[in-house]
Amino acid sequence: MNSFISMICLLVAVAFYTILERKILGYIQIRKGPNKVGFIGILQPFADAIKLFNKSPSSTDSSNYLISFFTPSLSLFLAIILVPLLPYNNFQILDNKHNILSFFIISSISVYSMLLIGWSSNSKFSHIGAIRSVAQMISYEVSFFIIILFISILSNSFNFMEIIFSQSLLWFFLGNLFLFYMWFTSCLAEVNRSPFDFAEGESELVSGFNVEYMGGWFALIFLAEYANMVILSYLTTLLFFSSFKTFLMIMLLCTIFLLWIRGSYPRFRYDLLMMLNWKIFLPLILFFIPFSLISTYWCF
Repeated sequence: MNSFISMICLLVAVAFYTILERKILGYIQIRKGPNKVGFIGILQPFADAIKLFNKSPSSTDSSNYLISFFTPSLSLFLAIILVPLLPYNNFQILDNKHNILSFFIISSISVYSMLLIGWSSNSKFSHIGAIRSVAQMISYEVSFFIIILFISILSNSFNFMEIIFSQSLLWFFLGNLFLFYMWFTSCLAEVNRSPFDFAEGESELVSGFNVEYMGGWFALIFLAEYANMVILSYLTTLLFFSSFKTFLMIMLLCTIFLLWIRGSYPRFRYDLLMMLNWKIFLPLILFFIPFSLISTYWCF
């Protein structure tokens, strides 16, 4: 029951996160954003959801209908089942001693759902967009997981609760500013957010891997992307700023910062994106691992 309630709360948070993004981008561009439906436009996400799910689904003759029908649901399902693994206010829904490893496994599977979404459409734009997204996600998952491994070594545990307790005296953020910068950049690349949104490309790929999707299918892919953003903001706060007194405030700042970056920076170049990970981030992160082993040895 607790898992079900937490999943519903995530979906409600995602709904209001979309209106927050549109409001922030509106004010960055010196305009109001949605402000007609409900008080200051707060009901706009629900109006969008009703409109999208009321559209009749249609697909091209060349698409693999069965796979393309189920993969958007799979991508949202993989995002939602990460929620019970995360602790809430000194309480853990699934009391798993190695929930970081479970998080690794589930988040890695999400790559396959994106690949299937692009492949099942049988469109060259979708296929190229999916290949670019998967290559980007796999590349940055390496540094993404190594940073979590670094934090696990510092806290001497594969459990999220132990990571929180190990930061009772000092946040990991304060001693690892450069590592936090690499983590946040990897999070942006992992969820295909601007300036690393290479799944899309107005001049070459239109909307990327989801170009053939519409209505409720598109809404599920859209919800999965924003659910992953909320979960990664939560995970960022947990790994670097763990303090239940200020947890929600720091998480809100992380989510706003993800949106603020979209309104501030143009799209990166794809070859530079790959070079940033394999030639800069990965060697630097691997340098931090021996340092964490030495510091853990002296502490414990």
